[in-house]
Amino acid sequence: MELRSQVLLWELLLLQMPSGPAPAASSVVSESTVSWAAGALAVLRCQSPRMVWTQDRLHDRQRVVHWDLSGGPGGPARRLVDMYSAGEQRVYEPRDRGRLLLPLSAFHDGNFSLLIRAVEEADEGLYTCNLHHHYCHLYETLAIRLKVTDDPRAAGAHWDGEKEVLVAERGAPALLTCVNRAHVWTDRHLEEAQQVVHWDRQPPGVPHDRADRLLDLYASGERRAYGPPFLRERVAVAADAFARGDFSLRIDPLERGDEGTYSCHLHHHYCGLHERRVFHLRVTEPAPPPPPPPPRGSPGNGSSHGGAPGPDPTLARGRSVINVIVPEGRAHFFQQLGYVLATLLLFLLLLVTVVLATRQRRRGGELGSPGRRRAAFPDQQREAGARRGYEYSSEKSGKPKGKDVNMAEFAVATGDQALYRSEDIQLDYKNNILKERAELAHSPLPAKYIDLDKDFRKEYCK
Repeated sequence: MELRSQVLLWELLLLQMPSGPAPAASSVVSESTVSWAAGALAVLRCQSPRMVWTQDRLHDRQRVVHWDLSGGPGGPARRLVDMYSAGEQRVYEPRDRGRLLLPLSAFHDGNFSLLIRAVEEADEGLYTCNLHHHYCHLYETLAIRLKVTDDPRAAGAHWDGEKEVLVAERGAPALLTCVNRAHVWTDRHLEEAQQVVHWDRQPPGVPHDRADRLLDLYASGERRAYGPPFLRERVAVAADAFARGDFSLRIDPLERGDEGTYSCHLHHHYCGLHERRVFHLRVTEPAPPPPPPPPRGSPGNGSSHGGAPGPDPTLARGRSVINVIVPEGRAHFFQQLGYVLATLLLFLLLLVTVVLATRQRRRGGELGSPGRRRAAFPDQQREAGARRGYEYSSEKSGKPKGKDVNMAEFAVATGDQALYRSEDIQLDYKNNILKERAELAHSPLPAKYIDLDKDFRKEYCK
């Protein structure tokens, strides 16, 4: 009777406790402004790995509860018992089999309390009730400290500010309570119906509560499209969205009238997930068309490799980016080498031409200098010749000089000599023949030839 009354008391206390955490309200997890060019493909990214839906092929083993015991502060904890949502229960220690019990209806009514039939001294310690939901990535833990006493009047339960402390009499039963009646721990086979994603659109100036619904997607595969026809035909979400957790909205092609605010709502009622992502879409002017490709025979378009150039994969749609790849093969190297050798050859030819012209000029000047010297002093040459002839005639005759000859009487016309000396013609000719012809043309008439020997003989004969 005492055990039954204690259990009834604990059940009354559990009924007064809250059944579990309240479902979370929808919250904005991201808000961004994106811009795309008119006519391009616009993609609004909305992804969440928690929305990936997979069928339960292991008989609903995605939910599990297990109790652990820690002997002292900081000491290692050991597993006592665990149970999956399919109803399979496992006790780890042989001594605990038949002493530790979990209700088989735990995943239906949310009562995961642990019953110890006969408390022993070794049962003292810190107990933890652990709830794991692998599908929803939820983990919850509840701690209870158990103390054993020999005084029946000291038995009872109290709160120490952090956790519940239960004092049990030695040999008496003890109930460690762990209750969580949230639907995520109690409902089954409802995940598929409670998973939904929808997209909303707000035209400029329209508030959030008056947004237009565009798409509804369910994990069961059902889809519903709304909105104006001109936009409904151009928006789409991937068919395998729930398999990959990618619910991105694609608008192709984008038009000027598509500007506005778009919202992606993710609702996983089973796991308590409610998220919203907001996108402010701006439509810009389309990018100018790329310039036409150069002619096939022009350098730099790949004609040296014997094929037409293919499309550049780095050109993104809606962006005017051109990458020019300059070939650097063996033919390009020999082409540059030919330019260098041709330049050196022209320089050598020019240098040889200058050297030959300089030598020819010097040789022509040396050949013309003796004639100029002879032409510059004709009077001195004539006087020297006359003196040599006079001396020769005197020595040959052997007769004494009868009369002194005045050389002033044999003066040659000085007008011709002065005229000849005043002409100092500086001419430069290619050869000596042309030079002599020019001198004859510019020189005055030749001087009168006087035979001095003949005059001397006439003078002596008298």
